[in-house]
Amino acid sequence: MTVTHETLNAWADDGLGPVALTVRQRLVPVEGGAAVVFPPTYAKSDTRSPYDIDTLADGTKVCTLDSVGSQANRMEPQFKRPDLAHLVPQHEIVYGNDQVLSILEAGHRLGDAVIRCTDLQAPAQEAFVTFQVTGDAAPIAELAPTSLVFGVWDSRDTQAKLPRLVQSVIRAWDVSELRRSAQYVPPLDYADLDVFSDEDKEKQEGNPKSPLAQRGYVHVPSVDQHGGVVVHGRIERTVTVNLIGLRRLDHGDRAQALRRYILGLALVAATEPPEAFLRQGCLLTLDPEHLAGWTLVARDGSRTSIDLTPAAALGYATAAAEAFGVAPGRRVVFDKARAHVDVGDAAGRKKGGRAKAAS
Repeated sequence: MTVTHETLNAWADDGLGPVALTVRQRLVPVEGGAAVVFPPTYAKSDTRSPYDIDTLADGTKVCTLDSVGSQANRMEPQFKRPDLAHLVPQHEIVYGNDQVLSILEAGHRLGDAVIRCTDLQAPAQEAFVTFQVTGDAAPIAELAPTSLVFGVWDSRDTQAKLPRLVQSVIRAWDVSELRRSAQYVPPLDYADLDVFSDEDKEKQEGNPKSPLAQRGYVHVPSVDQHGGVVVHGRIERTVTVNLIGLRRLDHGDRAQALRRYILGLALVAATEPPEAFLRQGCLLTLDPEHLAGWTLVARDGSRTSIDLTPAAALGYATAAAEAFGVAPGRRVVFDKARAHVDVGDAAGRKKGGRAKAAS
């Protein structure tokens, strides 16, 4: 099925239109299919793996290599690229020693704490309240349209919440977990050079928590640490564009232009080649032997293969952005005083909540 601008407009506007776009992309480590890959690690108990591994009923172990939230945080900053920057406002936050943070790098988007510490706080709050009261998400799109693409929850203030329209996750199927050990050997015998005594060396050597070990002056073993996973099955990235969620942006005078604009951004985000370098030890690419195309899912569950390319998505997004109007970016300054007030307000609310519960 060939996709035209008219086709995409219908997906954005027709309440009886398709429910989603989806693709399953096979990935492969750059070292080859049998290579060891390193998933993200999480806080764990002594009896649990630091990796996010689930065991299915048949015993198959499935490991998350990149979560939905992590994928969104990788996809969103792509809109800073010179070829995509015209699609969204390029707000920047100056902090510290003239360091700059793009709003596209704020993990909670328009609901992030860093926004509340700048002059963007008032317009962001107003946009969230407008959405809550009227259902009109256009003010949010004017400030931070990717908040509508990847979802936002203003959980620390207005409680306004909008779902993700683009969802992506990477999982590895049928994995075996590995362990690894290492030994640090200092280049010099510092006790022999009278930096410390032989007695201190003997007491602290081999203890990773000792002061000399932590500073790299004595031998330090690292034993039985997590060592990645071997994937016996497939590594798969699943991407979904939620068209029902998109069409719920149906309030306000600019609802149609808004839906088309957000659809354009969603398609650009979804069709861009995935970020290959997830973390040290996890460098993946698309598998050229299992290239997959996009599928359009209708209300009755029927599926149609569609020809959706990054170039087509960008062309549509550019036209939709021009029609909606992209606000100029702002450079704002992180205000420590605002942060102090915000933290104080949060502490006050918590204290008040406890007092109320106790009464």
